[in-house]
Amino acid sequence: MNGKCPICGNPYPCLDHVVPAISKDPSLMRTIRARAAVTAVIAAVTLAVLAGCSAKGTEPFKDAPRSGKDNGTAADLIRFPDGFSNAATKCDHGNRLYSAYHGDSPYAAIAVVANDPTCADSR
Repeated sequence: MNGKCPICGNPYPCLDHVVPAISKDPSLMRTIRARAAVTAVIAAVTLAVLAGCSAKGTEPFKDAPRSGKDNGTAADLIRFPDGFSNAATKCDHGNRLYSAYHGDSPYAAIAVVANDPTCADSR
């Protein structure tokens, strides 16, 4: 080849005439389609895996500033069947606190029972 497209005379690579020449070869087109399909599947699986990763259980503490008193006692866990929110409860300064997460949601529902008689020992 002399470095010019035999169809139009433009210097190589002449992109105007490469694609029609490739599309006439069925085995090459099958290979291109197969590679495109494999690439799309790999991209979809990678996206699904990355979207499903949750670091909620291992993320560092991002708590509000803490006072000098630390209530590090264990909470009572309330486990529900799949599809329902699990909950935790504990006493703090005579009040009962409930916290419920649903799935991997970063937010919890919180309820307080003020002056709960079962929390009299934690005042």
